[in-house]
Amino acid sequence: MDIITQIDLPGLKFLRRGKVREIFDFGDQLLIVASDRISAFDYIMPNGIPDKGKILTQISRFWFEKTSKMVKNHIIATEVADFPAVCQPYAATLEKRSMLVEKTEPLPVECIVRGYISGSGWKDYRRTGEISGIRLPAGLQESQCLDEPIFTPSTKSDSGHDENISFAQMKDMVGTELAEKVSELSVRIYDWARKYAEERGIIIADTKFEFGLLEGDIYLIDEALTPDSSRFWPMDQYEPGRAQMSFDKQYLRDWLESIGWNKQPPVPQLPPEVVNNTRAKYLEALRLLTGETI
Repeated sequence: MDIITQIDLPGLKFLRRGKVREIFDFGDQLLIVASDRISAFDYIMPNGIPDKGKILTQISRFWFEKTSKMVKNHIIATEVADFPAVCQPYAATLEKRSMLVEKTEPLPVECIVRGYISGSGWKDYRRTGEISGIRLPAGLQESQCLDEPIFTPSTKSDSGHDENISFAQMKDMVGTELAEKVSELSVRIYDWARKYAEERGIIIADTKFEFGLLEGDIYLIDEALTPDSSRFWPMDQYEPGRAQMSFDKQYLRDWLESIGWNKQPPVPQLPPEVVNNTRAKYLEALRLLTGETI
């Protein structure tokens, strides 16, 4: 199986590189190409996961289509044949891992919705009884389902560590009206997607959305409800009071913790077993959610 961790497309105007995606500039449009890179604890692993970029793109495309009546999204085309002519020599590389999208003005925040208490939210709750300034009931257990989903924004970073912020801080950053619209929209999309996924055996414990503005309208951008941007748990193995089995990169994080990595360079090479198991989890999420495979 090929692993594509570097996307080189000579002749296309390179814009920027994220932890996973390369972005190319077509004026008022962008070409987003998902590599097979995988990151954990703010570091990109030295070896990638076969087909990961294809899996992420197919899951995002699925959710963008499903939520298009709730919110506009930036998708123009996902079939390489519909991309500009300059892209066609790279069709084999771009196939299933790329999207031609509208260029929007991205909001400077990550829009995180939590339906369950886990990850950094669990750590914050144990320390303060709050997540992003939201006071939660005492005595909650790890992985417990919250009575209502909560909106907990964070700062945005392509290379460093995102920081949880309060809703008041978000209002200061983007304005009260826009913050309230995006918050309501994030919770509504998450709530609908969570119910959809539960019917297919997956708990979406939390997820991260990104939004952009174009001609005054709000657009859902970047990726949507993928194993990279969400916590996916198998319903039949769910049990509050502990960390959960997952279809996302939590498996990789757990392995890195188990080997005692200090989360500083050098970043450890992933053994074949970890690579193959991670790929299998991503593929299972794709199959359960969409009924498709690659």
